[in-house]
Amino acid sequence: MTNAMAPQRPTREEIAQLPPFAGLPLERIHLLRTAAQFEAARGEILRAGFVGFDTESKPTFAKGELTSGPHVAQFALREQAFIVRVEGAAACEFIKSVVESDAVVKVGFGLKSDRTVLLSKLGASIRAMIDLADALRRKGIRQTIGAKAAVAMVLGQRLQKSRSVTTSNWARQTLLPNQLLYAANDAYAALAVFYALDLHLAPIAPAGPSASAESVQPVESVESPD
Repeated sequence: MTNAMAPQRPTREEIAQLPPFAGLPLERIHLLRTAAQFEAARGEILRAGFVGFDTESKPTFAKGELTSGPHVAQFALREQAFIVRVEGAAACEFIKSVVESDAVVKVGFGLKSDRTVLLSKLGASIRAMIDLADALRRKGIRQTIGAKAAVAMVLGQRLQKSRSVTTSNWARQTLLPNQLLYAANDAYAALAVFYALDLHLAPIAPAGPSASAESVQPVESVESPD
């Protein structure tokens, strides 16, 4: 565990005093739409071996209303992230192929809930995964913590999680720049914590074939707002 790790979960006031988390900018966030982009991203992820992972769903407000999510899936590497709207055969096949692959370890917070919605919507089972909440408990942190607290405790930084973005319409056809930044950096923050804790040195061993070394085509970047 790093020197930045505190023995107790920091308070909101303590987190507010920390410098902001250095997340990915929009130009490193790729919104995947075409078959070529899905194939290129899959190659990048498999070669990396570890990927930050999360999903987003349109919130439900009525009592008893069931979610139709997930509506967005995000995959983060150390220098870029891929955003996928969970819609259409190509997108769903891409998501399923990555989450079910034993050749890449999926890293995140609360992956058990992601596993439930992915299984319900896509029939996909997340394999070779590390839930960082469990990993932190094994390192002596007794409280259940999420991404924001973990970034503060491990990295000494403040992960901004706007409630207005969290509860925004993730099912919309055109995702907004602030949604893309939020989604990408949620997954990216998990991967940053994972590496800061040196968990890549003793990960869950992913069974299966090695990643291909073939070159990939570049994927489409999201334009930065004015």
